[in-house]
Amino acid sequence: MSARRTVHYATLSEVVQDAEHLIGNHHTVGNWSFGQICQHLAKAMTASIDGFGFQAPWFVRWLIAPMMKNSSLIKPMKPGFKLPKNATSLLPDDSVTAEEGLRQLKAGIERLSHESPTAPHPVFGRMAGEEVMQIHLRHCEMHMSFIVPGENGQPPA
Repeated sequence: MSARRTVHYATLSEVVQDAEHLIGNHHTVGNWSFGQICQHLAKAMTASIDGFGFQAPWFVRWLIAPMMKNSSLIKPMKPGFKLPKNATSLLPDDSVTAEEGLRQLKAGIERLSHESPTAPHPVFGRMAGEEVMQIHLRHCEMHMSFIVPGENGQPPA
């Protein structure tokens, strides 16, 4: 398995530019396809506006989250977190195409750029708009790092 990329985004526009650059020339090194990664990111973004429909257990929100919040806004997210059963709405469809996933990602970014992300985060609760953006940028960095340039789904020679 190839290594993940190191990715850093300062804006959501950079996420779109990266995805557009990779769509025709990539392979993934994780469990999800390009389309699934993009769709999952889009679902998380729209949930910041429409609501997540679930929240972390009280002890996570009240005891652990306050210690994690600041570092979560600035440090890279670590892969391997398994979404709880009550968060299945954020899971991507098995058959989503790269093109459809990218379309949904662009739509999610467009909404997040023009609508207030007022829904409480499932772990951190109510957050300022810039904090929401930083969480999404870190989330995008982690997932997009699994998409690596390479022709026809194969790593470069």
